[in-house]
Amino acid sequence: MTRATIDAYYAAFNAGDTEGMIACLTPDVAHHVNEGTIRVGTDKFRAFCEHMSRCYSERLTDIVVMISEDGTRAAAEFTVNGTYLVTDEGLPEAKGQTYVLPAGTFFSLEDGKISRVVTYYNLADWVAQVSA
Repeated sequence: MTRATIDAYYAAFNAGDTEGMIACLTPDVAHHVNEGTIRVGTDKFRAFCEHMSRCYSERLTDIVVMISEDGTRAAAEFTVNGTYLVTDEGLPEAKGQTYVLPAGTFFSLEDGKISRVVTYYNLADWVAQVSA
């Protein structure tokens, strides 16, 4: 069940299907944003995804998923292949730059749904790529 949930989450991400991602989450999901605040609940997750879709076009490749024996935790390592579409507040100006960035996510799961999403990537690497 855990593998199917994680696979569905990433398939929805790559399809640009925010509601498909939300279908994989608990209503009170804790979303830990890289170098940002913790957003709790699917409404805040949806708002975050809407913002990200406006500023970035991303597709994940090379996804490798690891799952704990009891299925309550998982991790994924992947490559983000993106285009910077619209300037995000406090970041360099967007000019359609592309980037390739290694990243990872940690998950907690309850009853087959994701209750915690923690995503990490190297922001300095991203800034260097879009500033070049």
